[in-house]
Parts: sequence; structure tokens; C-alpha cells
Amino acid sequence: MAYDPPHPSPPATSDRPLDAGRVAPEQPDRLDQQLRGRVATLLGGQSPWAVIQAWEDWAYHLAISPVRQIDLWRSGAEALWSLASGAQGATRENWTFKPAPSDRRFRHPGWDRPPHHLFAQAHLALEEQWRKATSGVHGVDAHHARRVEFLGSFALNALAPVNFPWTNPEVVEAAERTSGANFIAGAALFAEDLGRLAQGEKLKGLEDFKVGETMALTPGSVIYRNDLMELIQYAPSTPDVHREPILIVPAWIMKYYILDLTPPNSLVRYLVDQGYTVFIISWKNPGPELSDTSFEDYRLKGVMTALDVVGQVVPDEKVHAVGYCLGGTVLSITTAAMDRDGDARLASMTLLAAQTDFEDSGELMMFIDESQLAVLEDMMDVQGYLDARQMAGAFYALRANEMVFAKMVQRYLLGEPVPPGDIDAWLTDPTRMPARMHSEYLRQLFLKNSFSRGGYLVDGRAVAIKDIRTPVFALGAERDHIAPWRSVYKIELFGSADTTFVLTGGGHNTSVVSPPGKPGAYYRASQRDACEAYVDPDIWLASTVRREGSWWPEWVRWLEQRSSVERVAPPTMGRAGQEAGALPAAPGAYVLER
Repeated sequence: MAYDPPHPSPPATSDRPLDAGRVAPEQPDRLDQQLRGRVATLLGGQSPWAVIQAWEDWAYHLAISPVRQIDLWRSGAEALWSLASGAQGATRENWTFKPAPSDRRFRHPGWDRPPHHLFAQAHLALEEQWRKATSGVHGVDAHHARRVEFLGSFALNALAPVNFPWTNPEVVEAAERTSGANFIAGAALFAEDLGRLAQGEKLKGLEDFKVGETMALTPGSVIYRNDLMELIQYAPSTPDVHREPILIVPAWIMKYYILDLTPPNSLVRYLVDQGYTVFIISWKNPGPELSDTSFEDYRLKGVMTALDVVGQVVPDEKVHAVGYCLGGTVLSITTAAMDRDGDARLASMTLLAAQTDFEDSGELMMFIDESQLAVLEDMMDVQGYLDARQMAGAFYALRANEMVFAKMVQRYLLGEPVPPGDIDAWLTDPTRMPARMHSEYLRQLFLKNSFSRGGYLVDGRAVAIKDIRTPVFALGAERDHIAPWRSVYKIELFGSADTTFVLTGGGHNTSVVSPPGKPGAYYRASQRDACEAYVDPDIWLASTVRREGSWWPEWVRWLEQRSSVERVAPPTMGRAGQEAGALPAAPGAYVLER
């Protein structure tokens, strides 16, 4: 039985409200765009002018600030004197320059002994001097200042003493203990890694994690498919279930099975075991054929169509909607439009590391300005999409110490690679982004912040965060560099709904994958009624009690409070009239596309 969703995608015309960044050019301009696209491809999607502007802005304004220069020289001289006076046997507690609590580079006890304690402090002093040189320079654009500070810090990170064998005490100890065998093992591993990468293979150990064999194993079936997504329904594992089903909208920047990894780490399996009927969207990995797919298409052909199908399987029941990362953003827009229009199908909305306001988008904003966005658009015009490798570079650069340099030291200097886990395997399986959608997302949300400011149009009328009245559960993570938790927290400021905010440890992905029993897991939680006064996030952090353990049970309790008391028999798998076996079993076909 074919399914014709009642929310067709609007035609791809240039007068749609989100087309500001991708208006079809006239023929002469089209030739220019093709030329620019080829140049952008050669540049790897990076705008040299954006970088030059930032350095030029900073250097000029610092050059005409001689008193500031004198102050920097004085500060540098004081740092040198402090290092010289504390050069003999200073313990970590007495260091003049100390690493931040989140800085893991100098945790080995060998850094407490000379001369390595001096290497560490000298480097930390240099980083502090760079921060002083790039902050508060009168006249420098704040965006340029952040970019210059980041680029300089990235170079300093690469030159940190922890990254070199003769200045890293842990490597020195390993060399003494193994008579240099660690270097032989590291060199052999480096050669093997290069060979695997040259052949397009995964690093050793990652091949043990396979979708449908060791990951994404929760039993279920694809019950609907269109050109943008597959909808998976999971089989029940309890004799009765909650009346209200759960629909999960993952991000399409990565594949959905971050929420269904190996069974012990599967959020989907956990929800099914708690007696919920769970549906999840598996997005298609787009190629050039979907280049004109819009952000609105993801709302209509993705979220709204999925809700329609869920309503066929579980009729006359409200739905707990869950959005992760970018999926949470489109779900928030969808919920705002539904609440505005009186569509009462949602029982609640959960946002996992998802932003609705983009004013404080954190370090990613360093990569977004008009020049950089123009280069990306020109490159995407040639390719039809943004390649995952072109996105990954920015994410890895933001956490280079943890995701690049530390792993290189562990693998190639210590010769002791950490066995990869399921999240590591998932990170090597990214997706592409349709050209039009990505341009609209960056322009409308990142640059214009239109959803927060009431300028985002749905069906020709503006929607805003204020339109959301469905109860909200919002999760932020302390070390999230993609969706900073203070940005996620802002839904309490702009929304009109009763909101529960939970802050957990970890980063963008590790915070979400937090099963009960996970070592070191903790969270903070509070609930705010829509009529209550707003609380500043830093005041909230200082006044909210830290709780040990996973946030998953806290969330399930929250869902149960917004679910019917009565439990019912599980619904049938699939929609009425659907031919058995017409679509594949979970994890489906789209997730396997490369």
C-alpha cells in the first residue's frame, strides 16, 4: 500500500523565504560561480581571505597600540623571570602557570619533575601570553579576534612539549622501560595506518564494528521510506507498553545509530526495555541528486511525514518527540509551528545537545562569516553537497589536543594504541550535506539566528522559540564544542514551555551515550515552569546539585510523568495494509550507504 503523506514538499523555487543564499544566478554570473567553485574545491572549502582579514585586522590595531605592546613585553619579561626563579624542583601545586582543569596534556606525574616541569610551564606561559596578545585589542572585530586566537593556539598546541619524544616524560619513561621498543612499535603502526588509509580502509580494530552485525542491533523494521529518510519501528521487548510512542529525529550530519550502538550503549534498546514503542528516522546519505533539498524538506518530508506514519501505526495517541543535535533544531522549528497552528499531536519534546538560539554557538562560529560561507556555497555548487571530510576538519581542529595530538602520541610515540570503541567506529562513518540545505542552515540559523529572533518562516508565517508550549526536556554537555551548553540552555530564556534542563559531563556525543553504570557519569537537573523567572546559566550551575550516575533514568521518569498511567498491548509492526517484507529489517538500507 503506497503512502501519500499529507504534507508535500513545496516546489524548489527561488522565491521561497529560505532561498536568500542560493538564488539561481544569470548565465554570466553562473560562469563566475563555476570558476569560483573550482577554485574553492582546490582550496578545500577554506577562504584564505577570511583568514587574511582576521590577521590584518588584529595586526593593524595592535601595531597602533604602542602602550599595549609595551604591556605585552612587560608581561613576557615577568613570565620569563617567574620561570627562571622557579626552575629548580617546583611541584605542580607551586607552578606559576597551571593548566586548566580540562587540560589533560600534563597529567602524567613525570611533568612534576625537572626539567619537564619547566617545559610544561614555559609552554603554558606562551599560551597565556598569546591569549593576552589577542584579547581586548581596541578596534579589532570580535570575530576576527577569536579566529586569530584560535589559529595561533592551534599552532602552539602542535608545538607543545607533550607532542615530542624528548620533551614528554611519559615517552621518555616508555623508551627507558622498553629499550626503545615503543618507537619501533609506533613506527610499525604508523606505516600500517598509512597503508590502510591509502587503500581507503579503516584503522586497525575499527573493522570489528559493523552496522547490523555488532552495532544497530535492536530488532525492528523499516516501515516507511521516501527519497530523504527511512522510518524504523522497533519491536517491543515488554508484554505491554506505554500508550505514547517515541519518535527520534537524529541529526543528518552523522548516521542515526549513535543512538543504537552496541547493545550496552544503545539508547534505543534502553527505551524499548522501559516499555516504549520507539520509532527513529534514518536519513539518506545525499549525493548530487539531492543538491536542491532544502531545510524545509527535512521538516516536511522528514519530521512531519514521520509523525503522520507514526500516527497510522499508533492512532489517536500523542507522541514523545526527541531531537538530537541538528535533528533537535529542525524538531524545535516543527514543534513551534505545530503549537502555533494548534496541532496537538506532541506529548513532549526532548532536545539532546541541540541548539535553538545560535548567538552563542561557540567555537564553530569562528569558521562562519560571509567570505567563508561564499566559498562553501561555491564549492557545494560544483559538488552538489558538502563532503563529510570537509566538515570533519573543523571539528577535529576544535579539539585537536584530544582528538589529534594526544592520539598520535599514544599510537606512534608510546606504541600503545587505545583499542577503538563503538563511538570511534561511528565517527568514521559520516554523511554528506545537501548543498541548498547546508547553505540555508548556515545563513538562516547560524548567521541570522532567525528562529530565535522571530524571522524564520514556516508556511509563509514567522515562528520563534516563543511559540513552543509543548513540555521540553533539554540536555546540555559541559565539554560540548558543537552545541555549547549555555546555548542549549537558552531555550529556558526564549521558550514559553515548562522546561527541564539537564547538564551532564562529556562532549557532544559521549554525553548522550550515557547508559546506567557508565563510570564517572554525573548530571545536574532542574525544572522551570513557564511562568518562573529566568536564571542566569552560571548562577544555575553554581546552585544546582550534582548527581552521580546516568541521566537516562532521570529522563525516563520525566517521560513517565507525561505519559498515560495505563499501559497497553504493543502495536502491530508497520502500518495497516503494508505488505509484509516490503521494506528491510532494521537497520535498513540508507544507513549502509557510503
